[in-house]
Amino acid sequence: MSLLDAKGIHTTHGVELYVDLVKNVNIKELLIPTVNNPFYGVKLEIDYLLLKEHKHYEHHYEHQKNSFWIVMDENLSSITLKEPEMESLFAIKNEEEREATKQLLGEWFIKTTGYKAAITQNLTEFEQNNSDMKENEGTKKTIQFLKRLLELKTADIVNAFI
Repeated sequence: MSLLDAKGIHTTHGVELYVDLVKNVNIKELLIPTVNNPFYGVKLEIDYLLLKEHKHYEHHYEHQKNSFWIVMDENLSSITLKEPEMESLFAIKNEEEREATKQLLGEWFIKTTGYKAAITQNLTEFEQNNSDMKENEGTKKTIQFLKRLLELKTADIVNAFI
């Protein structure tokens, strides 16, 4: 038997329960700078449980899956959190709940096994699919971005704008 690491956020819709499991974190997209969009980004999808009180049962839960973006400028110095158009982790939350979610991401999520495994897997796949690493500046910079994601500190996320 193994002990699981989990965190929860109390919201007006119930308690969001996040469990550190590799299968609960997926990278949905990797954004590479273009002329029109000079940013690096990764869209992370997180699976969690929403525990609700129910009129017929004491409690029940719903499986939820929502996403957010971690975006950096080309210098990898400025970090922003962005909401996707659909299934945003920050959607339908009041300001206090949004701040609590951001705090959870910075103080706990970026340190989880699930987050690190998802980034490491994406980094490994990117390196394997881009054998021109030494010659291509864009490829090298994308690898630096992915490695930088593994080095994020609590303050990087907590101080980021949404």
